Formats: sequence, structure tokens, C-alpha cells
Amino acid sequence: MTQSTWLQTIGRVAFINCDPLFHALDPKWNVLAAPPSWLTGHVLRRDCILAPIPAADYAKHADELQLLPDIGIGSQGEVGSVLLFGAIPLDAMKTIALPSDSATSVALLKHLVENRNMEVTYVETGPDYEAMMSLADGALLIGDRALEAAREFPEMVQLDLGKAWMELEGLPMIFGVFVARRDTPLDALAQAHRALLKNLERFEENPEAREQVIAWSMEKSGLAYERLDQYYGEVFNRLNEHHLEGLFRFLTHACKLKDEPQFAPV
Repeated sequence: MTQSTWLQTIGRVAFINCDPLFHALDPKWNVLAAPPSWLTGHVLRRDCILAPIPAADYAKHADELQLLPDIGIGSQGEVGSVLLFGAIPLDAMKTIALPSDSATSVALLKHLVENRNMEVTYVETGPDYEAMMSLADGALLIGDRALEAAREFPEMVQLDLGKAWMELEGLPMIFGVFVARRDTPLDALAQAHRALLKNLERFEENPEAREQVIAWSMEKSGLAYERLDQYYGEVFNRLNEHHLEGLFRFLTHACKLKDEPQFAPV
């Protein structure tokens, strides 16, 4: 990929939780859609100028990456799309299957389990509900797959991780952060950041734009309007100081990050 192409490309998670930022994005920007954990590698390889990645991946690569202010993927309690499924309650589980597509959800689950003083064996596998449930007592799913499984098997939902974090820490949970390499040209980075913020503002302030985002998400996910209308009240993309307090708590307590996070001066 040439530098000019890299500087016109923005990474996007292949889930609906960033749709308010990406719907009807100015066509001057190329959009690279991938699972959250894949986007970490894309940013590090300069495949895209910025991207949302798991917060736990930022902690792992904090010496190479910088955070973008104002935007992310979070919940103030129940998130609806980061769920632990099981035929038995969490406290009775001895094995839990973990997906390969989000380091943050895995780190959060392990933090929650550790605080319950449970002894659990983890099994890493692909994010397929039936396969995971055949391997373990519980299965952690995120994003569209979690929403779809909750619709099909509501009685199997044992834990909403956003709600559990809020109950434990008293703070919002930030699952995804937007990042860029520390050596990214500032002008191009600021332009990409402004483009995403412009879309988010439109979603927040214009009811018609919000309806358009929900319709776009319905088309991609197959979920009902009512569920997505509720979902975009559970999940948010604009971060304030209170949300950052939750992020920093997660980075230090669950991810053991020692250094203070660095933000891009955009």
C-alpha cells in the first residue's frame, strides 16, 4: 500500500457498534472493514491511518500507538453485545470458550472471574455459538454474533459484561478505542478524526440521520428496528472525562498498563 493510499484509509470494525461514525462517510475516505483484533495489525502495518481496536490491544502496543480523543466504543452499564452464554450460572462454570476476535472482552471476562475467586479453564476457539457451547460450560461472544445469539437463545445469557463491570467498578466500560501510530502525519490524522466526529454529531443531533444509521444496521445485521434503537442507547461512541476514567481503570486494573496513555494532539 502506498503512503497516499494509507493516508486516505480509515479502519472500521466489521460489527455495527461503529455505524454512527461510518454511515455515509465522505467517499474521499477508503474504509477497511475487519474484526477488531485484525485492525490492530492493520494500524501497526500502516494499512490505515486510524482504526478502532480493542482497548486491551492498545495496552499491549501503547509504546507504538496513540489514542484519538472524543471517540470510542463504550457502555454505561448493560452493553447487550458482549455476553457470556451458558446452560448453567457463571459461578458454576468450570470451562469457558473464548473467541479470537476481541482481546478486550477476554481480558474483561478474566478480570471479572478473578474478582469472583473462581477457578476456570479457558478454551480458545472461533466465535461460533454452537461449537463453543459444545466445548465448554460457557461461551463468550461479542458484537453482532452476541446480539444474534441473544435473540435466538435469550435464556442462555448468563452475564452482560458491561453491566458486570459497572457493578464491580462503578464506572463505564470502554471496549474499543480509536488509535493511530505515533508517527502518523498529524494533518492527515486530524482530517480523519474530524470526518468521524462530523458523522457522529449528525447521528446525535439529527433524528433523520439516526434513522438512516439504524436502517443501515438493520440491513447488515438482520436485527429488528426496536432492538437496534435500544442498542444505540446501550452503546455509545462519544467519550467524555467520566468515560475515560473507566477506560483508565480498565487499562491499569485488567490490562496492567503502567504508563499513562498518550493522546494524539488533533
